[in-house]
Amino acid sequence: MGENKMGTMPVGRLIITMSWPAVLSMLIQAMYNVVDSFFVSRIGESALAAITYIFPVQMIIISVAVGTGIGINSLISRRLGAKNYREADMAASHGYRLAFVNWAVFCLAGIFASGPLMRVMSSTPYVVEEGTKYLSIILIGSLFIFVQIITEKILQATGNMILPMVCSLIGAVTNIVLDPFIIFGIGPFPELGVMGAAVATVTGQFLSMCLSQFFLFGRKHPIKVSLKGWKWQWSICSDIYAVGFPSILMQSIGSVMQFGMNMILSSFTETAVAVMGVYGRLQSFIFMPVFGLNQGVLPILGFNYGARDRKRLMDAYRKGFAIAFGIMSLGLIVFQLFPYELLSIFNAQGNEEMYALGVPALRAISWCFLPASYGIMTSSVFQATGHGFLSLWSALIRQLVGILPIAFILGRIFGLGMVWYAFPLAEIIGTAYLIIAFLNLYKKELKHLGDNEQHNK
Repeated sequence: MGENKMGTMPVGRLIITMSWPAVLSMLIQAMYNVVDSFFVSRIGESALAAITYIFPVQMIIISVAVGTGIGINSLISRRLGAKNYREADMAASHGYRLAFVNWAVFCLAGIFASGPLMRVMSSTPYVVEEGTKYLSIILIGSLFIFVQIITEKILQATGNMILPMVCSLIGAVTNIVLDPFIIFGIGPFPELGVMGAAVATVTGQFLSMCLSQFFLFGRKHPIKVSLKGWKWQWSICSDIYAVGFPSILMQSIGSVMQFGMNMILSSFTETAVAVMGVYGRLQSFIFMPVFGLNQGVLPILGFNYGARDRKRLMDAYRKGFAIAFGIMSLGLIVFQLFPYELLSIFNAQGNEEMYALGVPALRAISWCFLPASYGIMTSSVFQATGHGFLSLWSALIRQLVGILPIAFILGRIFGLGMVWYAFPLAEIIGTAYLIIAFLNLYKKELKHLGDNEQHNK
């Protein structure tokens, strides 16, 4: 088998080559999240609040899918770097089946728990009714996003970033096109309101999944996914979730944080919850490209860790961070200069209270962008080297130990206007932990990569 580009191509060019499809895919993802909210906001502020309450649950679905995928990606990359192709195949085959196992759990939740969960989050009848419909569809239809994401991570682990991008593009375009027709009942389509946004989302995910299966099973790849003829090995699942489970928890913590923030904000006004939802959609245009960059850098880090090439691993980390910092800096500038214009995208009724709350909120929260760039790229090193729990501790410190208690205290003492500053303050605390954790990992492990090979030479 020929040399893998992840071990030979110049690192800067490799990062661009590996990352741009994922960055574009993530930007498209961010766009259709914004389009969903844009059209739903035209129904009314309560409709926007309904999907904001549901957003943490959607984050949990994505957390489980992406976290499992990251574990699979990391394991496959390390096995390919070590030239252990059979175990790379087995990691992919096990990971593919895990998509169906994970979906079964969420499908049951969609059938039995959607209504009770909405009643916990809101007491407004319209919000509960519309939110329950939306949530049921998203949970029951989550099979498509699970299979799609796992398939994309398998393909990305081999260095193929183009095909996953194409899959995401098809799903996003489908969602964007269908949204206005199904939400407002244009032409032959029924008017489904908030529920229509969920139907458009799931339809797009279904088409993405179908295309990803064609790419996975209809084309040749360095690894092979087997659907039968092998026995389940719990040791492989353990290896997958050694990285994947901390990543799931890390991203799920974000859902818990979002749920907690919604509860804190709703104690002031439901408009503040809507502002939080708007921020969540807007910041995705800044964070999603960095997550796409992370998707491109992660297999490079994992491959070169498996190949014990410290120089390439560290070069990829430094250059990845520099790019992430640049993206986040641009995002900070936009949020500081144009918060009113950003809010006006979702404020169809021209609600002055939303502007009054939202403009200072966007300016305050966006100061978290700069330290977040360091956190995302440093966490990718932990994940790529099999130390996913270091990333988990970072998320715990930032989002549970940091954001929620700080937001609660600031809100109680100073009022709603200071709650937003919990985000940058928590990121600063998380950065301090990450610096210590990374230096410790480098001293104990990364510093010595390749020492045996050099000695043998």
